[in-house]
Amino acid sequence: MGFTIEDMLVVSSDRYKMELVAGRDGWSNSISWLLMLEDLTIIQNFSGKELAVTTGLGFQKEDQMLALVEALSAHNASGLIVNTGYYIMELPASVIAYCDENGLPLLTVPWEVYLADMIKDLSVRIFLQSSTDEQISAALIRAIEQPQERDRYAPDLLAHFDLDGSFQIALVTTGDLDRMDTVERRRLSYRMQLYLTNLTHNGHFFYYDSCFVVVMNAIPETESAEILNDFAGRAKRRMADRPLYIGVSDAVTDIENLRTAYRRAKAAVRMAQSRDRSPVFFAGMGIYRILSMVDDHALLRDFTEETLGPVLAHDRTHCSEYLKTLDAWLRCGGSIKAVSEELFIHRNTILYRMSAIRSLLHTSLEDPEERLLFMTACKIYRMEAGIREDP
Repeated sequence: MGFTIEDMLVVSSDRYKMELVAGRDGWSNSISWLLMLEDLTIIQNFSGKELAVTTGLGFQKEDQMLALVEALSAHNASGLIVNTGYYIMELPASVIAYCDENGLPLLTVPWEVYLADMIKDLSVRIFLQSSTDEQISAALIRAIEQPQERDRYAPDLLAHFDLDGSFQIALVTTGDLDRMDTVERRRLSYRMQLYLTNLTHNGHFFYYDSCFVVVMNAIPETESAEILNDFAGRAKRRMADRPLYIGVSDAVTDIENLRTAYRRAKAAVRMAQSRDRSPVFFAGMGIYRILSMVDDHALLRDFTEETLGPVLAHDRTHCSEYLKTLDAWLRCGGSIKAVSEELFIHRNTILYRMSAIRSLLHTSLEDPEERLLFMTACKIYRMEAGIREDP
């Protein structure tokens, strides 16, 4: 997850007397670069994940400092370091409260610290970690694409992950990531990473095959679910104008099974998109856990056509809703009252349609095995067509 606020504090607490004053919820924020600023001008050009450093020269009044942290939060900065002891003697309570409320790390270093040396030192560390992250991303992609070639990817991952431990993958998409240019996608990536709190060295974030990928290692599933639910809520609040779909695999053991976790996350994110609901956890997908793992889509289409062919043909020819009615009737256990309430149509209409459907299918639909067959075919049809299925 890059060089984080936590990493920076580890190396800077003693060397630069750095202290975290507020915004502890942003402890895991990764840093793309350090930028010195004494006014708000260059913040407009922030891409995300920048860590701002100031002597406080242009922010000596409380309202000026408050405007600074508000602008940094709005532009998805990683945090702010204030050089205290000359222009700024004490940070205003309102600024501390704002940073705590918004998870924006607010740090201080004393005036005697030579900022140029500190910025140079930390910038080198950020650059080196960025190179390491690219190496890790490439190795994880190899693990997904060629799990049997462990000797090719394991050496690059051994220092960062418990390769024999548990792995879980979450896929995140907006539905149009592959149509974005590189700059726009990188900015969105930076924002996403800032919303993933409490995931640092046991996680990794990268872009692959039209999705952002979050790999989590040796994290209990209850904890990862909490992290991802918080992420979904934070992203929805901060990006209300952009749809976000998250699909989460269950946990697998051993790095060689990362491909399995990826495929399950892929199935979950497809369901998140079709149902317009997020996050979707593979473990909660019911029978779709099995159906979504079938790679032979021609087989699935043939099965639905063979099982539901007459009903599908009637709907196509007459613009009827026989399949929708059959699907609801099967899910409601044959209750006409329940189907009527779900579809908002009169019970006599349902009775008429079901009589016609039985004739088309040449079955009474009384045999439980037959009902299971048709119910499965309906679910496959919905899954393949990407039709939302209300619970």
